[in-house]
Amino acid sequence: MENLVNPSPALVETLAGALLERHLRLATAESCTGGLVAAACTERSGSSAWFDRGFVTYSNEAKTEMLGVDARLIAQHGAVSEPVACAMAKGALQHSQAHIALAITGVAGPNGGSVDKPVGTVWFAYAVTQAQRGFVVSSDQQQFAGTRAEIRAQAVAHALHTAWVKLQA
Repeated sequence: MENLVNPSPALVETLAGALLERHLRLATAESCTGGLVAAACTERSGSSAWFDRGFVTYSNEAKTEMLGVDARLIAQHGAVSEPVACAMAKGALQHSQAHIALAITGVAGPNGGSVDKPVGTVWFAYAVTQAQRGFVVSSDQQQFAGTRAEIRAQAVAHALHTAWVKLQA
């Protein structure tokens, strides 16, 4: 099994290169991954040149206090939802010096799943600063399988890869 702190050094290197080339900085807002994306990024020496900060907002209160996610949004849609993931990404940009933020919220299991949001359901959001448009937010949802550790590792890999893809657009 891959190292869960750094599931793919190649993904981190690729993302780091793209951020450095564009003189951009990354922030993360993580719930179900508990800071694993930030840990993977900062495992790389010199990451302070492109990684600004990571927010671990596991509780709903932390999402509200640290990222400014409206508690009513969480109450209406649940913490594991597209609107909350998007609000987390926006909040990470607004509370950092980053140019791109990625957010992750999901059900890593083995408990906590439901019919609507089974274990392995993970929402991702990406907020990218754009000169004349403020910032643009996009999102996607994935359904991962496996143990808690495997779901979290898959979420980290997906987040890093998709952040790199967003930079290529």
